[in-house]
Amino acid sequence: MTASSNAKIFYGIALVALAAFITVTLLQQHQWAGWLLMAAFLGLALAFRYSNALKGFSFTIIIFAAVALALYYPQYFQQWGGYKLSGLITPLIQLIMFGMGTSMSMQDFVGVVKMPKGVVIGVASQFVIMPFLGFTLASLTNFPPEIAAGIVLIGCSPSGMASNVMSYLAKANLALSITITSVTTLLAPFVTPVLMKMLAGALVEIDVTKMMWDIIKMVIIPIGAGLAVNRLLRGKAGWLNRVMPLVSMFGIAFIIVIITAAGRDSLLQIGPALIGVVLVHNLFGYLLGYWSGRLFRMSERDCRTIAIEVGMQNGGLASGLAKEMGKIATVGLAPAIFGPLMNITGSSLASWWHNRPPKDEPKPEVQNSALAQPTIPQVSEVKS
Repeated sequence: MTASSNAKIFYGIALVALAAFITVTLLQQHQWAGWLLMAAFLGLALAFRYSNALKGFSFTIIIFAAVALALYYPQYFQQWGGYKLSGLITPLIQLIMFGMGTSMSMQDFVGVVKMPKGVVIGVASQFVIMPFLGFTLASLTNFPPEIAAGIVLIGCSPSGMASNVMSYLAKANLALSITITSVTTLLAPFVTPVLMKMLAGALVEIDVTKMMWDIIKMVIIPIGAGLAVNRLLRGKAGWLNRVMPLVSMFGIAFIIVIITAAGRDSLLQIGPALIGVVLVHNLFGYLLGYWSGRLFRMSERDCRTIAIEVGMQNGGLASGLAKEMGKIATVGLAPAIFGPLMNITGSSLASWWHNRPPKDEPKPEVQNSALAQPTIPQVSEVKS
């Protein structure tokens, strides 16, 4: 069968499942609704796999399927045999960060010396625009304090590795993107807790020292271990590069499902409004990041890079910090929503820019140099 035929089959399955979902919902047979909605999303995700334009969204649609299941049947994702599943969040984030480390090398930090202006502007924009934008949005809403603190938290987090893939697709400056991500991640243990204390201290209790240690154990130590493994093996563990993306994708999906199940009641009550605020946070991050580059007369490629770096955050780290604060069902909601949304908006923006190459795009021989084209991050890192 052709790809087109397979896609039509899965679109048909999705349509039938959606019709059945609407029917049982109208009949108030809610015990079946969650399974049917999940089937509709899965059918759509599988159909997307057969489209070059849409396959990048398939994992996000699978996330929606899992979230639908968590909303309808939260009891399955809260604890198993007396063990609270929220206890898996920190180990999963450490595993994801380890995978990030195995895909990195010291070459990723060369950009600090080669492109100091771009790195300084990008890092400063990341830790000024998103935190204060999050604080402003949280202040303008009537959300409960802990929900509002989650909006600030996602803003205070460093940029995620998803931004590197999006920068590559958007024909931006990939070397600059990887360097900014690496630097903001290393600065996070010191900058994120201070920003949270300053901007969200009135909403929730913030222990700066504890948060510093939480970030170090969740991010710095695992990434350091991954870097060490990468250097010791020197490319001899191809299986690791194949396995870690799958492990990371599963980890991110499971974290989002756990948070959704834990915060189901709050999400059903304020979900649409919170989604709207998170979307505004994300979109204005792209816009203000782009114009911060323009303000300092940076090239179009570098402006695109900073826009993506600022707009895309490390939702996994923010979720882990919410868990360590003991507020996964409230503070953790905004990060859980931000992750899937930023992948949809980021992919759309990257596709738009991909079809509009910057006028200052470097010549092919420059693009193929070691600095201009570092190793492209793995698929799993698109979700971080």
